[in-house]
Amino acid sequence: MVGCGYWGKNLVRVFSQLRALQMICEADPARLARFQAEYPQARASGSYEAALSDPKVQAIALATPAETHAALGRQALQAGKDLFIEKPLALDYQAGEGLVELARRQGAILMVGHLLEYHPAIVELKNLIARGELGSLNYLYSNRLNLGKVRREENILWSFAPHDIAVLLRLVGAMPLEVSASDAAYLQSDIADVTVTHLRFAQNIRGHIFVSWLHPYKEQKLVVVGSRKMAVFDDVAREGKLKIYDKRIEWVDEQPRPKQVAETTLYLPTGEPLKLECEHFLECIQERRRPLTDGASGLRVLKVLETAQRSLGRGGAPIALEEAAE
Repeated sequence: MVGCGYWGKNLVRVFSQLRALQMICEADPARLARFQAEYPQARASGSYEAALSDPKVQAIALATPAETHAALGRQALQAGKDLFIEKPLALDYQAGEGLVELARRQGAILMVGHLLEYHPAIVELKNLIARGELGSLNYLYSNRLNLGKVRREENILWSFAPHDIAVLLRLVGAMPLEVSASDAAYLQSDIADVTVTHLRFAQNIRGHIFVSWLHPYKEQKLVVVGSRKMAVFDDVAREGKLKIYDKRIEWVDEQPRPKQVAETTLYLPTGEPLKLECEHFLECIQERRRPLTDGASGLRVLKVLETAQRSLGRGGAPIALEEAAE
């Protein structure tokens, strides 16, 4: 486990629970000493090279700052290790593509930490859509809002939105045709604190993602509107995180009228998404199979992020994905 900070400490805990933690690697000596005391079964080191050269370490899990992902990930793959890398895969598409190609050449498992794709509610929502329970998709929107944690390395789009982009792409089952985004910076002049990203898919499906670390309360909510039913995933709710609303608009005497039949709360397995994600990674490296959130998945998210960032630079102008590839 490399990086034991804000999120890495959770990965340390879960990999330890799964009895897979061989080594803890952390540059901060005081933090390393705390983790060494808490997890004495794992070797502790301040040297990344020690992890790379240890033959007992089969895989590296990276939870370091996003700007280090490409370089540290490349070193892990070159050392013959499988790689779990927290989102985003990299901070530009070309660097991410290089990691995916290197993993392919090395025969390594590469998995990106798109945590929400392992959440039981998102898995069930994907199944509902696939079975046609919601009808055809109309639009999806997600809010990921909180007061902090403010980054100085990347803006809110790159910090918060990867989760939501990954989920929207998974639920729609396609890449958007066009992306546009708007932003505002209040705390640091060159780093956006708030962004709204619009995605236009084929078949007139629309999506938008609102992210902010300058918000009075925590909200993590996804709404999916179909032609027959609607669904709401509220990750902040203590229980009953997924609700299905049998609501739609019906035309009566050439007039649109709302119709509500029922509201259903789905109580799903209570497995911790992070544990499910880490178990999936361990199974993939044991069985040598492709993870759900593999390198290609990470690249799709990167493509949307880069296109949204380009739109921000053009004052919110829509950009076609074909144009973004040029």
